Amino acid sequence: MELNKIKPAAGAKRSKKRVGRGIGCGSGKTAGRGHKGQKARAGGFHKVGFEGGQMPLHRRLPKRGFHSLSAGETAEVRLDTLHKLKIDTIDLAALKQAGVVPKMAVRAKVILAGELKRKIALKGVLASKGAREAIERAGGSVDQPATDKAGS
Repeated sequence: MELNKIKPAAGAKRSKKRVGRGIGCGSGKTAGRGHKGQKARAGGFHKVGFEGGQMPLHRRLPKRGFHSLSAGETAEVRLDTLHKLKIDTIDLAALKQAGVVPKMAVRAKVILAGELKRKIALKGVLASKGAREAIERAGGSVDQPATDKAGS
């Protein structure tokens, strides 16, 4: 077998159907376009979803829902995840380096989930009310960022 001698199986490749070539071919005269109407004419193009001037379905149905553009910017971090980290001073860069938050995250927020039994210092990372109390109870400190534009 040689690469230049490879051919498709017999009957696998069919020639293109030539429409509008007379009565004998079976698709002569109207060439499969039917009779009259916009789609039968030359240049009879209309956009996807066009319903002949009737209000299209995608405009008749009500708009629903909301897709937040900033939804993935804040990453959540659990307290027990912070307990497992071997770092005492935790900031966003340290969390990214440890692989706790995604590289694309703009900010992180610590939530009250799990236990924290060691002293840590949060710098520039948001914390929920319960998480802040748990960190301070363990002897740690929370240095909140100056502005919280997301309201998280």
